[in-house]
Amino acid sequence: MAALNNQTNSQARLSLVSSVYAKSQVTQIRLRIHIPKYYLQVPVISQLISVYGLVVNITKALLQPNIDGEGYFDIELRGTAPQICSGLAYLESLNLRIVGKPNADGDSWFY
Repeated sequence: MAALNNQTNSQARLSLVSSVYAKSQVTQIRLRIHIPKYYLQVPVISQLISVYGLVVNITKALLQPNIDGEGYFDIELRGTAPQICSGLAYLESLNLRIVGKPNADGDSWFY
C-alpha cells in the first residue's frame, strides 16, 4: 500500500478511503497486486476473504509469471475502512507491489 500513497504510516492507510466517515460504512477500491513467482501457490486472495472479511472481485489476472517473474491480479475490494486497511497491511507484509487503479468510469470506486 505504500506504493499507493508513497507513505507507510497508519494515517496513510486511511487516506485511501478518506471520504468514508463511519467505520462501519462499506467502501470499495481497485488495485493491481503484483504476485512474485514464489507467491503464485500461496492463497493470497483467499486470505483477504476468509481472514479480513473482504469481498474480492477479480477483474483480470495473469498467473503465469511474465518476463519480470511475476503475475498479477486486478481486483476490486469491498469492505469497511478497517477491513480494507487490515487487508492492505497483510498484502504489504508480503512485500507485494500494489498499485491503485484509476476510476475510469466515473463511478463511486475509490483508488
